[in-house]
Amino acid sequence: MSAYPTTDAVRDIIAAFESHDLPRGEWTHRMHLTVAAWYVLWYGPEAALDRVRDAIQSYNAAHGIVTTPTSGYHETLTRLYVRLVSRAVCRAGVSEALAVLVNRVVDECEDRQLPYAYYSRERLQSFDARSKWVEPDLASLD
Repeated sequence: MSAYPTTDAVRDIIAAFESHDLPRGEWTHRMHLTVAAWYVLWYGPEAALDRVRDAIQSYNAAHGIVTTPTSGYHETLTRLYVRLVSRAVCRAGVSEALAVLVNRVVDECEDRQLPYAYYSRERLQSFDARSKWVEPDLASLD
């Protein structure tokens, strides 16, 4: 599913997210991946993680999304997806228009069951995993 027809469309979505103008109902898993892909492409994998984390937490605060033991910001998922998105970006290369690349990366990482290749449900859904980085218990990320 290619959601972004142009680089400007991706840029507009990122701008709406960063300014907190993106409606909460549009703050979907696909949007999280779009943000991760954009930040990885612009800032590299290392800097992207801090930027993604800060941007999500800022957006959540602006929209009254509170982190609880069962909802809100999730550190382990954020770190995992930034890592998976970074790998997808490396595999894809940067030989196409940015929108094409973002669409490809988001499509590759969109399966919400992907984290369960690395984590048991119990571990991933724990408050520890939500509040801090928790190492995978099923498969290595390396």
